[in-house]
Amino acid sequence: VLKGMHTDNLAHAPACLQLHTGSTNQVRPSMGSWVLYGLGTENQNLPGFITVAPPLSGDQGSAKHFGNSFLPAAMQGTMVDLPAALGARPRIRHLENETVSSTLQRSQLDLVQDLNREHFDRLRADQQMEGVIQSYELAFRMQGAAPEVFDLSRETDATRKLYGIGQATTDHFGRQCLLARRLAGAGVRFIELSADGWDHHGGIRKSLPKNCAEVDQPVAALIRDLKAHGMFDDTLLVWTGEFGRTPYEQDLSDGKAPKENYGRGHNPFGFTTWLAGGGVKGGFSFGATDDYGYRAVEGKVHLHDLHATMLHLLGLDHEKLTYRHAGRDFRLTDVYGEVVKEILA
Repeated sequence: VLKGMHTDNLAHAPACLQLHTGSTNQVRPSMGSWVLYGLGTENQNLPGFITVAPPLSGDQGSAKHFGNSFLPAAMQGTMVDLPAALGARPRIRHLENETVSSTLQRSQLDLVQDLNREHFDRLRADQQMEGVIQSYELAFRMQGAAPEVFDLSRETDATRKLYGIGQATTDHFGRQCLLARRLAGAGVRFIELSADGWDHHGGIRKSLPKNCAEVDQPVAALIRDLKAHGMFDDTLLVWTGEFGRTPYEQDLSDGKAPKENYGRGHNPFGFTTWLAGGGVKGGFSFGATDDYGYRAVEGKVHLHDLHATMLHLLGLDHEKLTYRHAGRDFRLTDVYGEVVKEILA
């Protein structure tokens, strides 16, 4: 548990962008793209970077959070919807073509790809065109591999119950967590899940317990299930937000609202992140905030340090994972970041 986290931005949009890309500059690759670029994929029939049901609007949502930017187009994240509820047919939007056979579709795709390759040669190896060609091929291969991975009915009743699937409070995030375990088992390198609705500027006394109840059982189940499948030591789990909340209450009505309607504001100066699994010390707490719980004062870990540590735990040197663009080398941590060696097992 990192209790001395801090970051640079007070507003959702730049803070979320920095969390995902290491920068508030709009033209930067996401950390999932960096990981995929550094490690490659283990399964040619599935994307190497998948984000499940991400927010795409408002201050906290953006396609830039899983974009490849100037990295090769094949490094971008693939967005998928929440896996189907029990009894519904598992499917991914726009993936299957139900009007033609697989054989005919393969012939059609070969024709399209021949035209794409001809155009690609004329453009002198344009990476966006190369990305289009690769995405067509991957989508075709996914038609055979993805439905099985996304079919949660293949799990036992006991496993689904463990994640809280079928229960109103935990079903949504429980399905995400179970899908994450299945994707990791299938060789997907980087998986991001989203649990939104934590922006408690008001009504925190009711909303916070509700949010905690939605994720507590599924997260515990994911850790337990990874251990049961022998995957825990090879899987890095990171739970974090873009910043923390103030230790004092916030009243948006200038003192007119009852206390039960109070909330808490944004706090980038001191918050908590936890990691588990691959290479992390278990049952260990590092860092602290001041007596008010407002500002990190001991064991301070900046967001750049978190990124450097994540890459280290995945076997990548954050200073050597670079990509040359526009005349200089770029990296996820830019010119910053130190590995937090104190939390390494």
